[in-house]
Amino acid sequence: MADPTDFNYQTMIDREHLKLLSIGYMISAGVNAFFMLFGLFYVFMGVVASEMIGLSPETNAKPGQPPPAFIGWIFAGIGLAFFAIGLTFAILKFCAASNLKRRRSRIFCMVVAGLTCLEFPYGTALGVFTFISLSKESVVRLFETHAAPQPQAPQPSP
Repeated sequence: MADPTDFNYQTMIDREHLKLLSIGYMISAGVNAFFMLFGLFYVFMGVVASEMIGLSPETNAKPGQPPPAFIGWIFAGIGLAFFAIGLTFAILKFCAASNLKRRRSRIFCMVVAGLTCLEFPYGTALGVFTFISLSKESVVRLFETHAAPQPQAPQPSP
């Protein structure tokens, strides 16, 4: 059995944790992408309802009142907002999964983990495990070794 204090052993465990977190974010992003399609369904239903109400003969219409067709557009607007929020979450999670896999943008991954915590219960577990993993000093070193080198100013020649 390997010694848990060995640097290579800890690095191997940290890499495996980051791989599992990356897979978790990919699955969560796929679930978000699927459920955002329900927002498009609401948009479709709102537009259809609005058009159907607009084509129906007016009954009991009082002067000065807006026709009830606006209700369908409100329905469509809520569906569009649901779609946009779901799409945003899915893209953020796909980016976080990619960054975890490449060990880049640790802070971005932590921000996405915080947003993921809002999705109870599975998102909360994924976000908390991400915070635990990304807070370890050995993982911080893994992200720092993969960080892009900073551009250096050219040195004047003597």
